[in-house]
Amino acid sequence: MSPIARIFAAGAAIAALSTAGIAAAQNYGLNPAYGTVNLTAGFTPDPYVVNVASGGRNDASQTVSSSCRGFIAEAPDVRLNYRSGSLPLIISVNSSADTTLVINGPDGSWYCDDDGGVNGLNPAIRWNSPASGQYDIWIGTYGNASNQPAQLNISEVGSQ
Repeated sequence: MSPIARIFAAGAAIAALSTAGIAAAQNYGLNPAYGTVNLTAGFTPDPYVVNVASGGRNDASQTVSSSCRGFIAEAPDVRLNYRSGSLPLIISVNSSADTTLVINGPDGSWYCDDDGGVNGLNPAIRWNSPASGQYDIWIGTYGNASNQPAQLNISEVGSQ
């Protein structure tokens, strides 16, 4: 192999290794820390609320995507198995701390939000036509790895 080919091969190997770590620290194969929720469109009560502690050791901007924020755990906080209908799906967090949301959707895509919810520092993600399937949800703490009390809200009528 020529020296130039070796340089290209080494560069390709380094690039493959550097991108392999993205989202590898978030393991949706692990059991969620706060349980699994099974909901069908039209569920009550709305919002469905799960009390959690936000945060973790993993910086979502390093382990999921540079567009994500907050420190999150390795395992999901909550797993939502959702059967959709004609209503939107809104997943939000209510906390006195600055929290973030990281969600791996049924399509395998990652969805992140920092301050898109109510009360300024709370996140929310809305799907107007949500897919049925598994949503793995991480609630992060912005700026440090400390755990903070929070409420995960799952709704079809609005952010909480």
